[in-house]
Amino acid sequence: MHIRDILNHRRPSFSFEFFPPKTSAGAEDLYRTIVDLEPFDPSFVSVTYGAGGSTREMTHDLVVRIKESTSIPPIPHLTCVGHKEEEITEILRRYADAGVCNILALRGDPPRDWPDYDWSDCDFRHAADLVAFIRKFNESGAHPDLRGFGIGVAGFPEGHPATPNRLLELDHMKAKIDAGADYICTQLFFDNHDFFDYRDRCRLRGIEVPIIAGIMPVTSLSSMGRMAELAAGARFPAKLLRALDRAKGDPAAVEKVGIHYAAQQCAELLDQGVDGIHFYTLNKSKATREIYSSLGLASAK
Repeated sequence: MHIRDILNHRRPSFSFEFFPPKTSAGAEDLYRTIVDLEPFDPSFVSVTYGAGGSTREMTHDLVVRIKESTSIPPIPHLTCVGHKEEEITEILRRYADAGVCNILALRGDPPRDWPDYDWSDCDFRHAADLVAFIRKFNESGAHPDLRGFGIGVAGFPEGHPATPNRLLELDHMKAKIDAGADYICTQLFFDNHDFFDYRDRCRLRGIEVPIIAGIMPVTSLSSMGRMAELAAGARFPAKLLRALDRAKGDPAAVEKVGIHYAAQQCAELLDQGVDGIHFYTLNKSKATREIYSSLGLASAK
């Protein structure tokens, strides 16, 4: 189902993100985690993508398996890093052949072992370039059985680390939308004021596509470092830090604090008319299932 149909059918949407494991055993564990979430009727799941070939085949295999054996629409990530136009065309054709009809188009970051990565040698230097290329693929009729890929892009409520000029950042976002993006999925954040302000500024800039809020519950103190890396320096509000401090390092208490805080975030987002909520799961389903239950969203199909 095309993302526009998904978001028109159900607003707000509820979705999850996973990253492909590096082993076949890990792939089986992750698949079972995804199946555990199927009764909650998620709008879609997204699957991340490693630059330099590190997890590209794993991403493709997992996405196709989700498409063929579950009722959940999968949305694979696709990045600019290290790609030529011919490679992107081949990836799009493979997904189209499998009936996958949505893509999350990202600029992406070069792997850490590519310290001297030269963007000038890449056919796609910005996410807007990749969006425009996918749109061109759609319009070419290269795959007549496919309506055309729905296209998502990333948004940054706390600001993009590479673009401290927030006005220029919105110009870049507008360029992605004008190139053909259908929706925005934001990076994780812990202060809803950042999201609401970002949403308002997008609307003032003439960006009218749905904006889905990215949420990641803190489930352990060690996971906070992972979150900071994923969000390129996520801002942890004092309110959250005080609550975690009261847990005194007890793992079960920390997990409860994190789930409660994320549930409060979600409740406020829903009250304020959010277009959708996207859960960054770190390949775990327990926290998300508990948040669903606390919000009254746990009814199965």
